[in-house]
Amino acid sequence: MSDMTSRDLLEKLIGFATVSRDSNLALIEFLRDYLAQFDVESELFYNAERTKANLFATIGPRDRGGIVLSGHTDVVPVDGQPWTVDPFRLTEKDGRLFGRGAADMKGFLASVLVAVPMLMKRELRLPVHLAFSYDEEVGCLGVRPMLAELAKRAHKPVLCLIGEPTSLKPVLGHKGKLAMRCQVKGAACHSAYAPYGVNAIQYAARLINRLDEMGERLAQPEHHDERFDPPFSTVQTGVIKGGRALNIVPAECEFDFEVRALPGFDANTVANDLESYAKYELLPKMRAVKSDTDIRLEPLSAYPALATSPESEAARLVALLSGSAEFGTVAFGTEGGLFDEAGIPTVVCGPGSMDQGHKPDEFVTLEQLHDCDAMLIRLADHLSTTA
Repeated sequence: MSDMTSRDLLEKLIGFATVSRDSNLALIEFLRDYLAQFDVESELFYNAERTKANLFATIGPRDRGGIVLSGHTDVVPVDGQPWTVDPFRLTEKDGRLFGRGAADMKGFLASVLVAVPMLMKRELRLPVHLAFSYDEEVGCLGVRPMLAELAKRAHKPVLCLIGEPTSLKPVLGHKGKLAMRCQVKGAACHSAYAPYGVNAIQYAARLINRLDEMGERLAQPEHHDERFDPPFSTVQTGVIKGGRALNIVPAECEFDFEVRALPGFDANTVANDLESYAKYELLPKMRAVKSDTDIRLEPLSAYPALATSPESEAARLVALLSGSAEFGTVAFGTEGGLFDEAGIPTVVCGPGSMDQGHKPDEFVTLEQLHDCDAMLIRLADHLSTTA
């Protein structure tokens, strides 16, 4: 296995159907065994059910901070998407490598793996840490217990490089996210007597309208940050469920909404405003009809924004490694804000484009994969006591 290319390893990785709703253990065990053949020891951090795990490994000296190469092992579902190839079997056409996760983000993992034997042969002045996590796609869940464990250790990494697809252009910022569920409990009755019931859908509609108003306020020019696209924090309702029949006043309705927050804006401001509106404006009217009606907000997931300074040592180093100082931002989120909160400066830079992510016939180009291989060779050169 030691003479495998990044293309070969990507083929192996795509073959593991690590959709977030399923276990990633088969892939993690493959990674552990692959690293073991180069005498690299792995630590596994399991979820509570022991159905998923993060993997952490170190190459080089252990008595100092190092550089983390971070990536997630889970992928989004393919259900209902019109794929023209098998999503869990690599297909190569015209220099493109197709498969679920090819861009987001198993291409980066493949390049990291192919760099392992080369890194093991070097005398490194700083270690390289491999951090492969689960459940990034459903709220950056898996990396949190791993970061909590790493925080207890004596030597904090000096940089985290997250290999999400950026066409190998260094990304220093992205928005944070807060996802919430709102549950409205009304009171059912025959629709002919609608005023004697509490229509959960109509009250949910008022709450959603309130969210729209907040989104419009956040979109005003005074709140803009032109580094981002769109240049303001956004509020969006994505799922709504309610009602049993047209002639029954609905007793239940729930909807999910999200806030994509610019760095420096607390997404909880939106949730707090909605909660106050529900408590002081809507609930008194609902309970005047039926006392046990209710409105509840429940957090689903959240991760912080990322805003690394272009003047930082981390930014300068990734510019050197990637060959580009065209620092940018992205609309999608990553685990970067969590690493940054843990005191580890973070830059996002990896092969492929998120234009392909989450879509049918997702692909990464061979050229991007080879360029990522070259970036990691430059990292090894930079860390070597003798190049």
